Amino acid sequence: MTSATVADQTEKRTFRPPGLQKASALYLLGFIFVLFGLWIPDTFLTETTFKLVLADQVVIAILGLALLIPLTAGAFDLSVGTMLAFSLVIVSWFEANTGANAVISCLIALGACAVAGFLSGLLIVRFHVNSFIATLGMSQVLAAATLLISENKQIVGVFSDDFLDFGRREVLGIPIVVYYLVVLALILWYVMEATPLGRHLFAAGANPEAARLSGVPTGRLVWGSLVASAVVAGIGGIVYGAKIGSFSNTFGPPLLFPAFAAVFLGSTQFKSRANVWGTILAVYTLAFGVKGLQLAFAGGVYWITPLFNGLALIIAVALASRRVAATRRRKSLEAEPAAGEPDASSPGRVMHGTSATEHDGALDQ
Repeated sequence: MTSATVADQTEKRTFRPPGLQKASALYLLGFIFVLFGLWIPDTFLTETTFKLVLADQVVIAILGLALLIPLTAGAFDLSVGTMLAFSLVIVSWFEANTGANAVISCLIALGACAVAGFLSGLLIVRFHVNSFIATLGMSQVLAAATLLISENKQIVGVFSDDFLDFGRREVLGIPIVVYYLVVLALILWYVMEATPLGRHLFAAGANPEAARLSGVPTGRLVWGSLVASAVVAGIGGIVYGAKIGSFSNTFGPPLLFPAFAAVFLGSTQFKSRANVWGTILAVYTLAFGVKGLQLAFAGGVYWITPLFNGLALIIAVALASRRVAATRRRKSLEAEPAAGEPDASSPGRVMHGTSATEHDGALDQ
């Protein structure tokens, strides 16, 4: 083996941290810890703060993962917030009015969510309704069902101690709900990144027509993604109920924007597309930033949460958009015919241009 070969292999093994445009949330999280660690170390760098942020953001992260599934297939689900409330009100009603075991109540709630997701998929795939419109309409139907079941009242004091223990106890000093999030994230990550189903989902989202012509059942994938999204959002409702211990009609819908912000910010991290770990990173980056500002100003800046979330999302997406635009310009220049090469009218040139266009479409997703 020559010295040049050894040098090349050593260079390949050298660790290089991800660039700012590819992991902006990671650098922002580091900046947040340094800033507030120096500014308010007595309140920010505490075990209590870490536990509160970790536990409080689990439900938003679960909703983000629920949004991620149909988004991967090229659809939007605006009903996940009301789906969470719908799941929780069903569990609460069964706990208050029947002697059913909490496990049975949770399974019934998840089944009802799956039916709602199935109906959304039916509207989108069979009746060709835009996913925005279909899921927005479904969210209003679910909101009406939630009001009807709860009789527009708060439901408190109906959960058993075992059910509350499911959401409130700690394991090795970490809130148990964090473990639920990690398990769910690992399952979704494996399915999306390491299975043919995941590859088909990304193909359907990046270029539906090309995927369909390749034999990918794009309609069934979109349909199934809506059902899976509804079930994951239903799980979020169950975890929320076990943690909070009550139901209110104010639960659910206000969590929709933070979940969307996490997904879109997360889609600019690591892979330049929606991904599980980017979403989780985005959730906790935004959460620690907001928590630091709240502690620094003693809760006097009640408007800081939407402002921080919005600015972080805009800046991260702007950085990612610049990178995508630069990639497209570079590929466009590389695709220009050099002297003596076939021009755009040649068959080979047309095929090359089509491939580049399809690839750019995948980047845009």
